Amino acid sequence: MLDNKWKKLQNGSDIRGVALEGIEGQDVNLTPEIAGILACSFGAWLSAKKNKPTTELSVAVGNDSRLSGPALRSAVIEGLMSLGCKVVNCGLASTPAMFMSTVIAGHEYDGSIMLTASHLPFNRNGLKFFTNEGGLEKGDITAILEIAQDGAYTKAQGGTQTEVAFIDVYAADLVAKIREKTGSDKPLEGFKIVVDAGNGAGGFFVDKVLKPLGANTEGSQFLDPDGSFPNHIPNPEDATAMKAITKAVLDNNADFGIIFDTDVDRAGAVDKYGKEINRNRIIALISAIAIEEHAGATIVTDSITSSGLKAFIEEKLGGVHHRFKRGYKNVINEAIRLNNEGIYTPVAIETSGHGALKENYFLDDGAYLIAKILIKMAALKAQGMSIDELIRDLAEPAEAKEYRLGIGCEDFKAYGNDIISKLADFVAAQNGWEAEAVNYEGLRVKCDKDNGNGWFLLRLSLHDPLVPLNIESDEVGGVQIIVDTLLPFFKQFSDLDLKPFGA
Repeated sequence: MLDNKWKKLQNGSDIRGVALEGIEGQDVNLTPEIAGILACSFGAWLSAKKNKPTTELSVAVGNDSRLSGPALRSAVIEGLMSLGCKVVNCGLASTPAMFMSTVIAGHEYDGSIMLTASHLPFNRNGLKFFTNEGGLEKGDITAILEIAQDGAYTKAQGGTQTEVAFIDVYAADLVAKIREKTGSDKPLEGFKIVVDAGNGAGGFFVDKVLKPLGANTEGSQFLDPDGSFPNHIPNPEDATAMKAITKAVLDNNADFGIIFDTDVDRAGAVDKYGKEINRNRIIALISAIAIEEHAGATIVTDSITSSGLKAFIEEKLGGVHHRFKRGYKNVINEAIRLNNEGIYTPVAIETSGHGALKENYFLDDGAYLIAKILIKMAALKAQGMSIDELIRDLAEPAEAKEYRLGIGCEDFKAYGNDIISKLADFVAAQNGWEAEAVNYEGLRVKCDKDNGNGWFLLRLSLHDPLVPLNIESDEVGGVQIIVDTLLPFFKQFSDLDLKPFGA
């Protein structure tokens, strides 16, 4: 059983913590010392997984642009070397690149560690672990933390360190795949494409991917790694970040804009008209591409996707929309399960921009997701078309809003589940409201034209004491109609924070 010190570091299938001082009330709990212990624990776990002594293991280590990255990377390397491992220092890298270090021919390391905390504030950091089977699962992380807590690893002699600029290897592999798929050495010639890396690890995409493929990248911005994130949060879901890349596209008269999160496992885009391609729109775009390649294919998404997206995938594209749970690992694992059952499922993608393709190890890789879109852009140009035309039939809501309702009691999961259970009874008594028959998370409800004209979903947060409420309506004012109907129900729960409603 994990004690609180170690348990606090687990964030589902990752480890995350506070690595730097600077934010009041957030005490540092991911020090270089702790990172070194976690590296030793991963080494012990990997030794058992691979049935090899630690002295025969090869492990790659990389980090994104976070300020704490170099110090934590050094500690991780030292920890692995103390077990006798052969360590490959990859320096600045992306999360997808670190997985690929376990599978690209000529490398194929036994495991890898990425130091990142995605889009979280500058003071946070974390560890993601990979083998050639993919990212570790929640249970694996718990096992590693238990090893760390018990100190259940053995030091050994003979550890070594070499340096490999693996992001160069990864980028070259991506370029080769795009050239193979397009049949052209410079398939992006004639395109102006701007990138906003948000000072994360994605700046490589300009010089190492787009330019070799012939693209004009003038106007790209915030490519230099800077863990203080001086321009905006690197996050395709963030309004300020999307405004920045939209402005870059319009100011430079670009054909396409690309934005990555800090560690490049997520991506968003902007079309030549300055219209955002993120959330439901990027799901619609990759669905259009995938279903054209495989008629009738199933697309797995998270639970908060719109009704318009479902209609687009099923009625316009002829595919199947399998709306599942929040959490990128949940979505990916569900797609893998469906494929194993014989249901062809080429895409698993969240509205957050985590997109994983069957053809790419079901790795959530923002750069590969964008590469897939670029390949299609090149093909469309030869037909006199542009990428935005693929999703012009996507129906979008007039209004969409998320309310994050805090729970103020200790056993928040039981409290939240009780709210959701009682909401089902409340919904059953409402005119014009109907719970979705097939639903995998929380309670999703359809609201007819006279009672909100849209839908809502109430679910329990994966990690936090919250019940997020997502509402969409096809008419202006519809969200408020739904809120007004729900408020009397919510007011009976004294430990539920209703301030997001202005109540």
